[in-house]
Amino acid sequence: MGQLAEWREQKWVRIGTDGSIKGPCGTSKDKKNPDRCLPSRKAYSLSKEERAETAKKKKVAAKKGQTVVPNTPKAKVKLKNGGEVRRIARGCGKVMSNRRKKTKYS
Repeated sequence: MGQLAEWREQKWVRIGTDGSIKGPCGTSKDKKNPDRCLPSRKAYSLSKEERAETAKKKKVAAKKGQTVVPNTPKAKVKLKNGGEVRRIARGCGKVMSNRRKKTKYS
C-alpha cells in the first residue's frame, strides 16, 4: 500500500492550541493560520499538554511565515512500515502524473 493510500485510511483530527480535539482535519475557519492536524490514533495517544505543545508550535511558526512546521518529537507520526509521514504531494506531478504542467517551446 502506498503512503497516500495509507494516509487516507487514517482519520485525521484537528488539534486546538488548548490541546483539545476540535473535529475533523480541514475544518479550521482560519485559513491563513490553520490548526495542527494529527491522525486520531496518534492524537488520542498524546496527553492534552503534548497536543497543546505541538499545536502552539505550529501556530507560532505560521505567524512567522513558515508553511511547513514539523511536529514535536512526541507527536511525530510514524507509518506502519517504520517510515515517517512526509509531504507526499510536493507537486501535483508526483501524485497525479496526468496533471503535470506542460511547457510549450517555440
